[in-house]
Amino acid sequence: MTKEDTESLIKQNFNKYEVFIAAGGDGTVHTVATELVGTNKILGVLPLGSGNGFAKEFGFKMNVRSLLADIKKANSMDIDVIEINDKLCLNVAGIGLDSFVAHSFNDLKLRGFLPYVWLTFKTFLALRPFPVTIKVDGDIVVSEKLFVLTIANTRQFGNNAFIAPEACPNDGIIDIVLIKPFPKILGSLFIIRLFTKRINKSKYVRHFKTDKEIVIETSETRFHIDGEPLDISGKVVIRIKKEVLKVLKTTGYKFVDS
Repeated sequence: MTKEDTESLIKQNFNKYEVFIAAGGDGTVHTVATELVGTNKILGVLPLGSGNGFAKEFGFKMNVRSLLADIKKANSMDIDVIEINDKLCLNVAGIGLDSFVAHSFNDLKLRGFLPYVWLTFKTFLALRPFPVTIKVDGDIVVSEKLFVLTIANTRQFGNNAFIAPEACPNDGIIDIVLIKPFPKILGSLFIIRLFTKRINKSKYVRHFKTDKEIVIETSETRFHIDGEPLDISGKVVIRIKKEVLKVLKTTGYKFVDS
């Protein structure tokens, strides 16, 4: 089913159902959620993708019986969504290693975990710093070269790779994670930190939070939003839209309400 088919299906059935289930990966979740933002409809997920970052953050599992039990209860939580120019971000977005891999993987004929790992390693070896200027509420707070710039609403890319361990999707805050150029011999250490929620402990990483408007200026155009590659030229304006999406509460999952 194409993105357009999914959007059409939701519109045709919008008034018939209270809960809409995205069966797929983060791209499918993003498509369904975009149609539900700002409404009283509830988003649920049956994770069938490779990373499933959003599903993992909210406790969704590939268990239809459990999902049906949650749907029957229809309890929900209100979460924030990040607005990036005219696009919405549920999970994470940014520029750098992850976005370069997303662009290259999109053009790759092979799919699966091993081709992705191979492509990430190849991209990392060729990685060069890119210049970035970040303004918060009109004031310059960053002007330097980076390996990675991540805009986070939740904690992880997917597969339990925690790029923003302190992020919370209903705190009204945008988390920005900056990874400065570092010796590539330390790459394996960064991977360990990423999967143990300790990436922000590195001296090469800066993490700050804001609820103000952010403007990013860079010559690099290869972005990703929720893992989907796209090109953005010129200024990138980022705002937080507070508690505009209802997400199904999952059985046994502990979530900190705002």
